[in-house]
Amino acid sequence: MKMIGRTFRAAFLVLFACASLTIAVRGQEFPVATKILKNGMKVLVQTDHSIPNVALYIFYRVGSRNEGPGTTGLSHFFEHMMFNGAKKYGPGELDKVMEANGGSNNAYTTRDVTVYQDWFPRSALPLIYDIEADRIQNLSFDPQKIKSEREVVASERRLRTDNDNGGLLDEQLWATSYIAHPYQWPVVGWMSDIEHWTMEQLKHHFEMGYSPNNATMVVAGDVSPEEIFQLCEKYIEPIPTHAPPPPVTTTEPEQLGERRLIVRKSSQLPLVFVAYHIPKTNSPDYYALNVLRTLLFQGESSRMYQRLVDKDEIALDVSSSVEPAFDPTIIEIAAQPKQGVDPQKCEKAMYEEIEKAKNAVVSDRELEKAKNIRLADFYREMRTINGRANTIGTYEVFFGDYKKLFDAAKNYSAVTKEDVQRVAKMYFGANNRTVATLIPDSAEEKSKP
Repeated sequence: MKMIGRTFRAAFLVLFACASLTIAVRGQEFPVATKILKNGMKVLVQTDHSIPNVALYIFYRVGSRNEGPGTTGLSHFFEHMMFNGAKKYGPGELDKVMEANGGSNNAYTTRDVTVYQDWFPRSALPLIYDIEADRIQNLSFDPQKIKSEREVVASERRLRTDNDNGGLLDEQLWATSYIAHPYQWPVVGWMSDIEHWTMEQLKHHFEMGYSPNNATMVVAGDVSPEEIFQLCEKYIEPIPTHAPPPPVTTTEPEQLGERRLIVRKSSQLPLVFVAYHIPKTNSPDYYALNVLRTLLFQGESSRMYQRLVDKDEIALDVSSSVEPAFDPTIIEIAAQPKQGVDPQKCEKAMYEEIEKAKNAVVSDRELEKAKNIRLADFYREMRTINGRANTIGTYEVFFGDYKKLFDAAKNYSAVTKEDVQRVAKMYFGANNRTVATLIPDSAEEKSKP
């Protein structure tokens, strides 16, 4: 009875939150001013005077998909290097100056993009543009700093991949799911590549990846388009362009049968990761797949959580994840079996739930709940200048036009029960999946006669 009450209350709160947010944001196609600088960088500005703060995102269309054997990890390496000194702001000065002026920053690298984030009071606008222009145009290639940062990246790889069971299994899952496309490379890079990048490779990768015509800047907050465009013309437009990364023309062949891999490693518990190939982000099936993923995996009332964790009590957790992608990608499913549970038991239960989604349409209530969760998450993201900057940039870069975000609510609402069943049948087949299992060494030893 307690579980039923908690599930009902959670569903009610989601419905209430979504209704409130929809009333606040429905139909609000807030203005976004755009300008393409003479050097090719596209700038998008969304004005919001509610607080005297600004969020600035720069999306560079360079990630591990733009690397190859011998150069894996370079995009992630430059995420680090961009904070390590240029001509005007030397090593350590970028963070000191920004923090002294009330700002902060971060960055992340994926298989497709490298994104830099600045958050600051509007009074720091000229400073931020001066900093960004300096590191785009005059990044330091000091050999000692490169050596130091190379060691940092190698240490990060050891910590987050080699010595992290989830990180290691995830890397192996991607490397096995793809046989042709560069999504098979790990974002952090292979250790042998990290240790042997040459100065020529570094400079070439930076030149093509950080060319202004390979970037999109998004600014949201207490600004006017006119002042942002003036700052861009002063600080960013003089930066010369270079040839961007060459197009990735390799298409991953259709997978014709299940692939399996086993990792044996010291661990207290096993792990099971399952991947299914799905289309790129800018696909007509994007919204239906998100709704399906939500009803299967998101939250304690989801089908998978109810089955594996609550009902069968064979897993501690089950979840899924998908990243925005320029090319056909994978949806990952992760299950953490309980102590003493055979990982294949978790697999069997997951596949049974997937088959249910393929063989019968979902109920009206379950469909609406999944849609409401997606809409609530979307509107919640849009309520802050940070979330808005990230969403505008994501739609511009991955969907091809920021205006498509204004259709998100309509597109989620348009998903039918038949759409959910159709994408389940289309993408969640046995021949389209890769299964990665981590088996603890201790359990393997105990099983020996």
